[in-house]
Amino acid sequence: MSKRRIALAVVLALIATGGVLYAIAAMAPVQPMWSSSAEPPKEKRWQAVAPGRVEACSGHIKVASAVIGVVQKVLVKANDKVFAGEALFQLADDELRARLAAAETQVAMRERARDERSASGTAKTRRKAQDAVAEAERTLYDARSAVDRAAARLRAKTGSEADLTAARLALTRAQNELPTRQAELRTIEDDSLPTSLEGQLSIARAEYAVARAALDKMTVRAPIDGTVLQVNVREGEAVSPGSPQPPLQLADLSAMCVRSELDERDIGAVKVGQAVIVRATAFPGREFEGSVTSVAPLIEPGRLEAPGSRDQSDVDVVRVVVGLTAPGELTTGMKADVYFRSAQEPDR
Repeated sequence: MSKRRIALAVVLALIATGGVLYAIAAMAPVQPMWSSSAEPPKEKRWQAVAPGRVEACSGHIKVASAVIGVVQKVLVKANDKVFAGEALFQLADDELRARLAAAETQVAMRERARDERSASGTAKTRRKAQDAVAEAERTLYDARSAVDRAAARLRAKTGSEADLTAARLALTRAQNELPTRQAELRTIEDDSLPTSLEGQLSIARAEYAVARAALDKMTVRAPIDGTVLQVNVREGEAVSPGSPQPPLQLADLSAMCVRSELDERDIGAVKVGQAVIVRATAFPGREFEGSVTSVAPLIEPGRLEAPGSRDQSDVDVVRVVVGLTAPGELTTGMKADVYFRSAQEPDR
């Protein structure tokens, strides 16, 4: 056989070998998008796989101020646990406190002037009911201030948990008492017009309520029970409702989820309640159990993109939320891959 034929045979053999290797590679399973370290569990069948991120089921709450002001005191730090209604930071409020004191003085003067004129019948009943509402409002304001002081003392390690619990119970009672007194006032049937002194007192009380509401806005409070994730503000800095960076972020870490992006072609294989396995790049070889809690009714471009993957703007996805049974060390913001169990795959 000539050298030319031998060379031709070798070339043909190499081409054939390359074609076989390419076919084998094409049939290999697709790796998860996030990382090669998050390999799919062996000897299992999955309906679909989707990349995602670990988050608190409550989402990240971006807490901002309702008014423009200068931060006077920051009361919490990252990782602090807070309760709904707890003060997080305070804005400078000297001017508003002065206005409140002036309004309170006006109320006291108008009450004294009104009480110099006696009332009878339904007018007297109405007066007592109005006074009861005003007293319930003052009690509520005082109870909230007492909770703020007790929480601040506890964080400064100069108070006790028992003091804070007692203050919160008193606040709850005051919150329940006010609607009761307001309902009693509405039940009084009195068609007579208020006297001039009664009208002046009502105006003074309304101005006091406005001053109190303005002062309350200078204290930014936690909207939910949760954990402080970030504090992005310091004393002396100015804040406003439109600040590009929220002064503070918090979340309820007692329930953790994975918000994943499922390829629209796999939407028929996933349903609410379906069991899943979650694997995180940070914990190779470990599995976290969970189930699908919601499937968004909207197909939209993907946002998650892993190194080496194609442009996710070309991929249309549906957002699937997975609730974790036992999140363990998983932390909000971690990358993870979600493996959706097939219908016939039994739970372990």
